Amino acid sequence: MSKVAWIGLGVMGYPIARHLKTRGHHDVIVFNRTKAKADAWVDAFGGAAAPTPAEAARDADFVFICVGNDRDLREVTLGKDGAFQALKPGAVAIDNTTASAEIARELYGTAKGKGAGFLDAPVSGGQSGAENGTLTIMAGGDASDFRKAEPLIKSYARAVTLIGPSGSGQLTKMVNQICIGGLIQSLAEALHFAERAGLDIPKVIATISKGAAQSWQMENRWKTMVEGKFDFGFAVDLVRKDFALVFEEARRNGAELPVTALVDQLYAEVQAIGGNRWDTSSLIALLDRQR
Repeated sequence: MSKVAWIGLGVMGYPIARHLKTRGHHDVIVFNRTKAKADAWVDAFGGAAAPTPAEAARDADFVFICVGNDRDLREVTLGKDGAFQALKPGAVAIDNTTASAEIARELYGTAKGKGAGFLDAPVSGGQSGAENGTLTIMAGGDASDFRKAEPLIKSYARAVTLIGPSGSGQLTKMVNQICIGGLIQSLAEALHFAERAGLDIPKVIATISKGAAQSWQMENRWKTMVEGKFDFGFAVDLVRKDFALVFEEARRNGAELPVTALVDQLYAEVQAIGGNRWDTSSLIALLDRQR
């Protein structure tokens, strides 16, 4: 059993921290900016709540972080009461936030300067994956730190892979988001086309999902997309935040992303009709407006 600090009890962080406590049987101390949420977590699962990230991280063997963006991440790690102020030598910090590769490398360097380790380890699998402990983790950092942290990460993930040096996890998450954006738009158009053609959509999906068109999105989202229900996971506001990271990195490396740019603009249209908190499958709503 390890002493674990968990920082950030949002939609993803709350259940992931639970798995570290109930599956991993670790000694978990949590911090959340909204104290009531941290207190509720402790009431439900035990452990303790800390008043600051630094207090949570004090004497911790592992410090996990899952917050919203680069700014939040910098605040809870490098800020006045940030976790890295108390990061002890030999500890490993694991960041599950989807953030920039740039800040991942910055935090890696800071941790190493303190004799500690750092892994950028963004997640894929959405809210359901967090709740069920079936996330996919793509990590960047040193192999020695990864070996230490891997058993703990496996308490909430079905797959965890060290991709390469610091920043590689965040870059891989960008690849993941590029794939998903284009796939969801294609699925939206396919379902819209099938409906307009008068096809029996359940039969169509049952058939084509056994072939080359199969995907997780098709299997898990086709029915709710057809029903116009968009309350099942990753929000449009968040995917546009991730796309902004993708475009920033593409400007650095020269990658051309015409389809991703188009999908980003379509998500902007979803926001314009009030769909900021709808899940990413809501692209179909733009096509169905014509009905």
